[in-house]
Amino acid sequence: MTLLEVVAPHTAGDPMSSRKWLNCRLRDIQERLQAHAVSLPVISRLLKTHDYHLRGNRKALEGAQQPARDQQFQHIYAERAAHAARGQPRVSVDTKKKELIGDFKNAGQVWCREAERVNVHDFPSAAVGRAVPYGIYDLQHNCATIYVGQSADTPAFAVDNLVQWCQTELPQRFPNATELFIEADAGGSNSARARAWKRDLQTKIADAFGLTVTVCHYPTGTSKWNPIEHRVFSEISKTWAGCPLRTFAVMLEYLKDTTTQTGLSVQAHLVTQTYETGVKVPDAEMETLAIRYHEVCPQWNYTISPRSPAQAA
Repeated sequence: MTLLEVVAPHTAGDPMSSRKWLNCRLRDIQERLQAHAVSLPVISRLLKTHDYHLRGNRKALEGAQQPARDQQFQHIYAERAAHAARGQPRVSVDTKKKELIGDFKNAGQVWCREAERVNVHDFPSAAVGRAVPYGIYDLQHNCATIYVGQSADTPAFAVDNLVQWCQTELPQRFPNATELFIEADAGGSNSARARAWKRDLQTKIADAFGLTVTVCHYPTGTSKWNPIEHRVFSEISKTWAGCPLRTFAVMLEYLKDTTTQTGLSVQAHLVTQTYETGVKVPDAEMETLAIRYHEVCPQWNYTISPRSPAQAA
């Protein structure tokens, strides 16, 4: 029996091209070729001559796209440019992957003489806590601030972080700001459908600071185009690659150490407040919001104007 006859029942692939793969191991093939006493390296070389190669999975299937995807991207860029022309602040926000704090393996590799020892199992019960890193990225100044929560990733948590940013960093960089432009994903704590997100933006940002807040959400499945994802979060992952996040203090130091050749700077703060999930906002309260949905993709774009004290009451 030849090699190709042995692997034929285990071969899959595209019949219209040379792409194919096996659903068996080299040792399985060796056992079926016992009469020929072929070594594993020889089997490997023979398979390569017939266009078989070791390959991993490749993420290439996007799935069905949102019909208004391109229109929404154009609207985001137009709003970003308009706010920039008026000298108004523009930020990109999102929650990075939640991390278990403790002696847990962190993906990646680091140069060292001996690998660090960590837990065999990633049991949450063995963790010091769970970090929820929420980021706010200033597009103009290439500055990011990461607020590391220890509770739930909720709309109240997201807006409270924006409140802290408006109190501390907004006056330093945009002392004359009257507007705030926010780019966000369509889901998560800053979801386009979250009523609590819109309500808190109204009361805690627009009304409290007198800012006209415009929010544009990236369509589902396109979050990797959100600037904070590829300009900040990817660099943070590189900074702590292969380094266990044993304590919250260690995590904060790695965040602050993150930088790039283009001058990215990152600040980090620990948030100790506990946030409740499942907060409901009734229809009557939503009707009091000074919110205007844009004509372009209103499900993803809206502007919240500050209310007078009488209106807020």
